[in-house]
Amino acid sequence: MASNVVTKDPLKGAGILEIDPWLAPFTDDLVARYNNASDWIARLDRDEGGITEFARGYEFFGFHVKDNNDIVYREWAPNAVQAHLIGEFNNWDRTSHPLTKNEFGVFLICVPAVNYEPAIPHDSKVKIALTLPNGAVVDRLPAWIKRVTQDLSVSPVYDARFWNPAQSYVWKHDGSRALRHPKSAKIYEAHIGISTSEQRVGSYNEFTRDTLPRIAKLGYNIIQLMAIMEHAYYASFGYQVTSFFAISSRYGTPEELKNLIDEAHKLGITVLLDVVHSHACKNVLDGLNQFDGTDYQYFHGGLKGYHQLWDSRLFNYGKYEVLRFLLSNLRFYIDEYHFDGFRFDGVTSMLYTHHGIGTGFSGGYHEYFGDANVDKDAVNYLIIANYMLHKLDPNIITIAEDVSGMPGLCVSHDLGGIGFDYRLAMALPDMWIKLLKEVKDDEWDIGHIVYELTNRRYKEKTVAYAESHDQALVGDKTLAFWLMDKEMYTNMSVLSELTPVIDRGIALHKIIRLLTHTLGGEAYLNFEGNEFGHPEWLDFPREGNGNSFWYARRQWNVLDDDLLRYKFLNEFDSAMQHTEDKYGWLHSDPAYVSLKHEDDKVIVFERAGLLFVFNFHPTQSFADYRVGVQEAGQYQIVLDSDGEQFGGHARIDHGSRFFTTPLIWNGKDNFLQVYIPSRVALVLAKVRA
Repeated sequence: MASNVVTKDPLKGAGILEIDPWLAPFTDDLVARYNNASDWIARLDRDEGGITEFARGYEFFGFHVKDNNDIVYREWAPNAVQAHLIGEFNNWDRTSHPLTKNEFGVFLICVPAVNYEPAIPHDSKVKIALTLPNGAVVDRLPAWIKRVTQDLSVSPVYDARFWNPAQSYVWKHDGSRALRHPKSAKIYEAHIGISTSEQRVGSYNEFTRDTLPRIAKLGYNIIQLMAIMEHAYYASFGYQVTSFFAISSRYGTPEELKNLIDEAHKLGITVLLDVVHSHACKNVLDGLNQFDGTDYQYFHGGLKGYHQLWDSRLFNYGKYEVLRFLLSNLRFYIDEYHFDGFRFDGVTSMLYTHHGIGTGFSGGYHEYFGDANVDKDAVNYLIIANYMLHKLDPNIITIAEDVSGMPGLCVSHDLGGIGFDYRLAMALPDMWIKLLKEVKDDEWDIGHIVYELTNRRYKEKTVAYAESHDQALVGDKTLAFWLMDKEMYTNMSVLSELTPVIDRGIALHKIIRLLTHTLGGEAYLNFEGNEFGHPEWLDFPREGNGNSFWYARRQWNVLDDDLLRYKFLNEFDSAMQHTEDKYGWLHSDPAYVSLKHEDDKVIVFERAGLLFVFNFHPTQSFADYRVGVQEAGQYQIVLDSDGEQFGGHARIDHGSRFFTTPLIWNGKDNFLQVYIPSRVALVLAKVRA
């Protein structure tokens, strides 16, 4: 954890050079970004009582009920000249409840209690009416509002609600966050709305009742929830946020989300929020855009504040009140909803002035530094956001969605890094899809596969995954669909003949996931449904598909049908997670690959004291295949993708024991000999006395 004392040591903030000496030519850039963040931290210590106090803006802005039931409301709108609070409570009277403005552009009103009760009823509609310098009056949803709802039968525009339930949620299973920071992060990425089998939007309560037990049984220890922050358009997958402090009302109430998180904690599951601070919805009537009549209040003005590909607004991370808003947004979800951390969306777009648009990253370090490429204010925000969160609680987890490979992204601030705990290995799903789309099985480049799975920055933890939620969307296909779409509707029954297409698909689906899990990183992620080879893509209701929910659901029925082969993929996924629980390869040192044989299509490596053997050959099985192993002794199989319970052919005798021979083989001091059938993976562990 970085010290709050700012030093001007010319090399302070360049400790990352001990990890990566090749960064030496960019020492000035590293020190500059360290000093910039340190200056901000010192400024907030001096002026705000500390960065964690600065991040309590949600306790100051917005609506708050005092002990005597008076209601205090504050809003920052510096361009406005007058403001009035309007709502159902005053029959939308535009004159009865004026706010006063201070020298910082903050409007304030205190609404006295009526008969000792709050004057604004719980769940009633409210707005703020702002008078602009030109005399125009505009109505806005309060920026810090904690509840908004949408009635599509009336209008697509959201209504702000004064949320003040009589009984606050009582947490029952919270416990210590230290217990919710697993050594091995096994992440189940989920979307509440699609988690029902029915053709509609699912709810928080249904997810708690129906989906949480599935996740716990599989053995995942982290849930990453998507599309929670309120967003205007359901089909945006949650990435067009309108109200940053309001959770999506499509799925239920704030109390129901709290209960979901509480029950997850009861099951020993950590809960992360997919947070969207990379951009904001451009809506004016129910978003932040042009809130006080300017296009530069929360965002950059003009074209600099507009994302061309996403059709959305871009925050000005250099503004004091914007930093307060965003940092407070993070702390709000930690304090109010007891989330355990965040997956930051769109980090690549934030890091660079070009937002990654039309830019390929070759890996040259010059691409990551310099005024022409890097958005220094955004980098500073990410540094102090991670600093604030880990100062608040060192067990909070942060993950960056970055495709660029920015050096130091997962290195602490005091060493000159940005401070995330993990980064997503975004190249891995692309690699697997590209192979399945373009290359015949017997032409797979084993060396290239190993390179991609092991090509990650030293001492920066990576989340590996075989397929992403983006690849589940219509227009692409999941791994299972690329492998088996021709026969998934006709030959997935155990009562029908096992065809070559289904046999290949099930076999490759298993070993692709296991190889990614064991070789690709220090954490593993699965998108909801991919654990059992979900039979269809994901497409949210929209005008282009007749607003259909057919593809915006998860077909748990095919998994629960004991006569279908989807259960085999699910059982193997569970076996992966539980085997990792026992041996802990994810939090062990990276693997050493001793063999990557192009002709045999065999990969062999050791990690966490286990020996992993993969045979990707489409037709060739190998008897008495010699593989190197460092530690001498007797070994046994602890996981076998060919098991009958996994839809395999049960060609492996689990009663066999494998004894090493002392001879250097593939750089190892010993070897043993195993039978590896085609398209099969084996995991062996030393037999301990």
